[in-house]
Amino acid sequence: MELFELTAKELSEKLINKEISSEETVKSFLDRIEKTEPKISAFNFVNNNAILKAKEIDNLRLKNNDLPILSGVPIALKDNICTKGILTTCSSKILENFIPPYNATVVEKLESNNIINLGKVNLDEFAMGSSTENSAFRVTNNPWDITRVAGGSSGGSIASVSASQTPLSLGSDTGGSIRLPASFCGVVGLKPTYGLVSRYGLVAYASSLDQIGPVSKTVTDNAMLFNVIAGNDSKDSTSLKTEIPDYTKSLVRDVKGLRIAMPKEMFDDGISPDVKKSVIESIKKLESLGAIVEEISLPLLKYGLSAYYIIATAEASSNLSRYDGVKYGFRAEGNIKDLETLYLESRSQAFGSEVKRRIMIGTYVLSSGYYDAYYKKALKFRTLLLQNLNNIFSNYDMIVSPTSPITAWKKGEKTDPLSVYLADILTVLVNLAGIPAISVPCGFDSENLPIGIQFMSKSLNEPILYQTAYTLEQELNLNLKPNF
Repeated sequence: MELFELTAKELSEKLINKEISSEETVKSFLDRIEKTEPKISAFNFVNNNAILKAKEIDNLRLKNNDLPILSGVPIALKDNICTKGILTTCSSKILENFIPPYNATVVEKLESNNIINLGKVNLDEFAMGSSTENSAFRVTNNPWDITRVAGGSSGGSIASVSASQTPLSLGSDTGGSIRLPASFCGVVGLKPTYGLVSRYGLVAYASSLDQIGPVSKTVTDNAMLFNVIAGNDSKDSTSLKTEIPDYTKSLVRDVKGLRIAMPKEMFDDGISPDVKKSVIESIKKLESLGAIVEEISLPLLKYGLSAYYIIATAEASSNLSRYDGVKYGFRAEGNIKDLETLYLESRSQAFGSEVKRRIMIGTYVLSSGYYDAYYKKALKFRTLLLQNLNNIFSNYDMIVSPTSPITAWKKGEKTDPLSVYLADILTVLVNLAGIPAISVPCGFDSENLPIGIQFMSKSLNEPILYQTAYTLEQELNLNLKPNF
């Protein structure tokens, strides 16, 4: 078996036992990237200095066996996470030459644990999209079928793991941007509790919704990486001050007595028959293991997508106003007569169509004539949703649903923006409420495309999500290696 085929846990064990070196490991993944990248198009930038870092870690290991558990294991980073001295573009022309002078907090944590950055991976521009077709540089392909989308916005993060270009990656999730592509590409993706992972150094799309999360092939790898990145950060005012458990201790094969709510609205006629069948079979599997599953009603679901896109675009309109052609990033040249023209030309030339669309929607809902009618109502809905979910979690340990209503669609198939937005209908409630959710593979459709099941729980209840996801993963034992 090639090194690139191993999980992060397997690599870690072999590195600790000195069966392999970090240098060998990194070379294996860099060779894999070189071989597969023409088909996958996941990377915006490959960090060839990773070999030098690997050699440093090998030398450290010769002097000290007591290194962090993931020392020498590679990772890829979504290209909206700031990396000192390395391009951070958000897959946008407006930042195509931006090199941050500092690291994001999660990057500092990775470096202190000797985890090796293989490079920056593709996304929908400024994380706005559900297919990674909105990148200014490339469309990332689904390793299970390269004619199909990888999902988004963290398409590069997910496809790179699915294609064994890296054992681990970090993505960001604003409305399903980790979980949706994880479902499409057959990997594990966690959206953590809001504030549990620092957002310092994450380029903002919608600040009250964005959250960095781990991506991996297995639930075990996911928990190992989450151990590294979770925790309070004084640089992030929204960061939670709470004790961080060892999430790997939650990886026990036991769901007996767990109470799971199954909202009937999340299994209605809009769900693909293949998706519905696979998810329900997985739920029955959990029931057979002793979980208690009951159908409930969540009528607020039908308003979730509208509220999400009002709040997200409003925050995007505010956050993206900093890209003005003055301080940093792309600056229009030519016949620029005044400051207003500079703003207009810089933004119109460098922002893609989806980013412009969301800025315009956000500006509209924040305008004086429409603030009360749209934005204020969306905020009221958010409060009502949180109250509703808290009531559910007072009786149940978690909620279960499909991650996505459908499997990966063909590239260029969805030209109407609304049809793409609808792919997020089952994931956005989690971000609006700030609660955690995990997507784990649960089967395949008739065309052998992966299907994901989503588990959601109350804030800071990641351990119960890991326990349930791990139990299902071990029971199903799916073959999650794409043929390419």
